[in-house]
Amino acid sequence: MRRPSLNTPPFNMGEYMSYYSTKTYGHNIGLSAVFRQPNADHSHCHLLHGYSLAFKFTFGCSKLDNKNWAVDFGGLKPLKAWLEDSFDHKTCVDINDPHKQDFYELQDKDLCEVREFDGVGAEMFAYHAWKFADTLIREATNDRCWCESVECSEHGANSAIYTPFTVRKTSLKDAQKKLYGKE
Repeated sequence: MRRPSLNTPPFNMGEYMSYYSTKTYGHNIGLSAVFRQPNADHSHCHLLHGYSLAFKFTFGCSKLDNKNWAVDFGGLKPLKAWLEDSFDHKTCVDINDPHKQDFYELQDKDLCEVREFDGVGAEMFAYHAWKFADTLIREATNDRCWCESVECSEHGANSAIYTPFTVRKTSLKDAQKKLYGKE
């Protein structure tokens, strides 16, 4: 039996074809952020606490570039710089924290560097990072690529993922019908 060629796909998947690549900035790069949840009066999370945050970015595209890459990782230097500016030895404060001014007083005494966010915590940090990464990668690739999702990990046991896309499972039968045009 002759082996099929690996040079051409067995069928034309057209708009259904997606490629994904990931970029991870691990706990080891030192994104040591401290924050609190001002609305968590029922738990100790209303107190200042910190983590060496990690981020995993998933990028997608329907068409690879001329190097057969989804994303040129060398072009992600602005993303790493944004992460460092936002989280590296920073005090992340919710814009609605009633004690926000207290953090600025500490900053005035050179005791911390404040970064304000419209929402704090792993879920919101994943969202903020997605928003920056999606804009960056769309501009860098002329809308060929997008940021599919971002995972923000506080440590090995806790993480949160943000994706703006609705995930809908498709049955094998429905997928075959869409891709092959047969039942």
